[in-house]
Amino acid sequence: MSDCLFCKIVEGSVPSRKVFENDNCYAFLDIFPAAKGHTLVIPKQHFTDIHELDAQSYGAVAAATKEVADLLHKKLGSEGMTIFQMNREAGWQTVFHLHMHVIPRWDNDGLHKPWDMAAATDDDLAAVHKEILG
Repeated sequence: MSDCLFCKIVEGSVPSRKVFENDNCYAFLDIFPAAKGHTLVIPKQHFTDIHELDAQSYGAVAAATKEVADLLHKKLGSEGMTIFQMNREAGWQTVFHLHMHVIPRWDNDGLHKPWDMAAATDDDLAAVHKEILG
């Protein structure tokens, strides 16, 4: 896509700090890092979000994400790793080219969970379970 920032990064017309590349994926440092080493892993082919690509292509992104996570852990000595992927505006996606966030973590790094955890009731779980499978 000619107007996609991440496609431009893959083609080289927009600079990036590449940390990993293979035939299917490209990974580079996020310019708005949540922590030291925060890296984005993207498929080279344009897919807007998870609903647009097949399982095999998503598997290639997941495999590259694993390699990047291991690389960051080894090189930066992280104590943990947070990996997530957001889809569509309601899911907090801001660049509409599928991407995985790989964020090295350290104890007391100041990052926090994006939601407050609260247990669901059994009735709530039963209702949504029925809605999904019914």
